[in-house]
Amino acid sequence: MAMLIGIDVGGTNLRVGVVESNHARGQAKLMDEIRFQADFSVLCRQHQAAPDKAWQIILTTIADAIATVRKKHPAISAVGIGFPGFIDPHTQRIAQSPNLPGLNDVDLSRDLSALIGLPVITENDALAAAYGEYMLAGSPAGNLVYMGLGTGVGGGLILNGKPFQGQHGVAMEVGHIITEPDGRLCGCGNRGCMEQYASASGVAISYQQLTGEHCSAAEIARRAADDDSNAISAYTLAATSLAQALAHIVKVIDVTDIVLGGGMSAGWPLMQAVFQKQLDADLIPVLRGKVNVHISSMGDQAGIVGAALLAQLEI
Repeated sequence: MAMLIGIDVGGTNLRVGVVESNHARGQAKLMDEIRFQADFSVLCRQHQAAPDKAWQIILTTIADAIATVRKKHPAISAVGIGFPGFIDPHTQRIAQSPNLPGLNDVDLSRDLSALIGLPVITENDALAAAYGEYMLAGSPAGNLVYMGLGTGVGGGLILNGKPFQGQHGVAMEVGHIITEPDGRLCGCGNRGCMEQYASASGVAISYQQLTGEHCSAAEIARRAADDDSNAISAYTLAATSLAQALAHIVKVIDVTDIVLGGGMSAGWPLMQAVFQKQLDADLIPVLRGKVNVHISSMGDQAGIVGAALLAQLEI
C-alpha cells in the first residue's frame, strides 16, 4: 500500500489529505485531512509587481503544510497537487492561474520537490477531482465528465480510464462555453460564458440584478426553497445555462456519465427539473435519455484523492 499526500489549492486555503492506495479502483482511502489558511489570491494581488516574492511565499507555505502532515504520517512516498490553472501536460509547469494573478510559467512540481525531497506532480484541480471521482466511484465504461460548480465552473474529462488534459493543458474549460451571446462580461474577456450564470457568483449576480440585493448562492438557495420567485429565477437561469453547455459537451465527446461537484451542487434539487428539460431539448435525439447526471458522493474530497492518485501514477 502506498501512502500519498493529495493537496487541493484554493484561493483562501490549502486542504491537505493523506491517501492510502494499492492502485486498484475503488480501494483508495482518505486517512486524514487538514485545512490550512492561506490566502494566495490576496497574496498574489499584493505582490503583482514582484511575483517571484509571492511564488516563494506560496512554495514555503505548501512545504510547511506538508511538513506538518509528515510529522504524523512519515511514510509518505509522493505528493499530488490540484492547482487552479492551466498546467502544461508535457512539463507540468503552471502556464497561468487566472485566480492567482502574476503566476505565469512557474514549476511547482520541480520547486516544491526540491524543498521537500519527495516526487511532486501538479495537475489542474478540476481534472484531479474528475480522476478522484473515477477511481473511487467511476463509470464502468471508463469515461466520465466532472463539472465543478463553485465560484466559477471547472471541468475534467476521463477517457478510457485516463485523465485527458488536451494538447495545451486547457481541455474542459467548460465554464467558458458561451451560452448567452453578448451576455455578461467574463474574466476571460468573452461575454455570456456559462460560469457567469451557473456558478455561485453567477447566481449571486442574477439575484442582485433582479432585487438589488447581494447574497451568497447558499442564501439564495434557502430563499428559493421558501418560494422567493427571484431566487427561483436565479437558479432557473443557472440550470438552463448548465444544461446548454453540457449538451454541447456530450454531442462533441459522447461521454454520458456526468458528475456534478462543488458547493453549488448542493442546489441541485432547485435546478434538476429545469436542467433535464433543457438538456433533452438541446441534445440530438439519439442521445436523449442516455445521459446519467449525478451529484458527487465524495463532496470536496474528490480533488484531494484524485491529486494523490495521480501522483501514484508517477512513482
